[in-house]
Amino acid sequence: MAPSAPPSRIAVAGASGLIGSALARSLAADGHEVVRLVRRAPRDAGEVRWDPERGRVDAAGLAGCAAVVNLAGAGIGDRRWTAAYKTRLRDSRINGTAALARTVAALDDPPRVFVNGSAIAYYGETGDRAVDERAPAGEGFLPELCVEWEAAAAPAREAGVRTVFARTGLVVARGGGAWGRLFPLFRAGLGGRLGDGRQYWSFIALHDEVAALRHLLDHEDLSGPVNLTAPHPLTNREITVAMGRVLHRPAPFAVPAPVLRAVLGELAGDVLGSARILPTRLLESGFRFAFPEIDGAIRAVV
Repeated sequence: MAPSAPPSRIAVAGASGLIGSALARSLAADGHEVVRLVRRAPRDAGEVRWDPERGRVDAAGLAGCAAVVNLAGAGIGDRRWTAAYKTRLRDSRINGTAALARTVAALDDPPRVFVNGSAIAYYGETGDRAVDERAPAGEGFLPELCVEWEAAAAPAREAGVRTVFARTGLVVARGGGAWGRLFPLFRAGLGGRLGDGRQYWSFIALHDEVAALRHLLDHEDLSGPVNLTAPHPLTNREITVAMGRVLHRPAPFAVPAPVLRAVLGELAGDVLGSARILPTRLLESGFRFAFPEIDGAIRAVV
């Protein structure tokens, strides 16, 4: 919610993660009451019990919430994609989203908006072609997961709750995600391009990610998919050069594609894939990026 908006009660699932924790801090700093969904017994009134894999939510804890934000899900890059981990990636997103959507739909006084996490992986491989929210889903495990993930929110949408899908790109941050792994390598002078470096990476500064999520909460004309990426996606090679430039470190190395595939398995396809994604709907709704260029996004977190 905007700083000028009256304080509201807002539930956040995934509040311990990189984006969720930053969002919760931002909302609390502006006087909003943040209710965190947790998998253990709640410690105070600011926590609500849920079990996303089993599809359970303490509905009473969501009463009076003006908004529900779901950013929960097992980390895409946390482990090698074994069959068991792919099941966990799916269940942690789809079962949790479905449970929240059903709960939201059944409340006597439902929230005004349900913002559900998603990812630009929805579009799959785009090569050099720039795409926005009008593009269809791609092919493969992650695009299919994103399609199911968004579809799981149907009960909330069908109940008349404004439902938004935040299709997030690569978040530039030190504390986690893909960039959290890149920073130590570059600081040590071991950074370099991945594969041939020609694949597009659609990034967004953590500051802008949080601001964009709050923009989605505030703007009642926004529903459906919204890309959360900076307006100027770059190739991995260009980002590698920018990291070296901003951190004042050489970036002489390159990790060949076969090595990435041997180390990462199926996940390597996502690292080497090209996703040139544009935030058309975000820009058309009046959002202004604080860090639209990669150098500023990197400097904001170093």
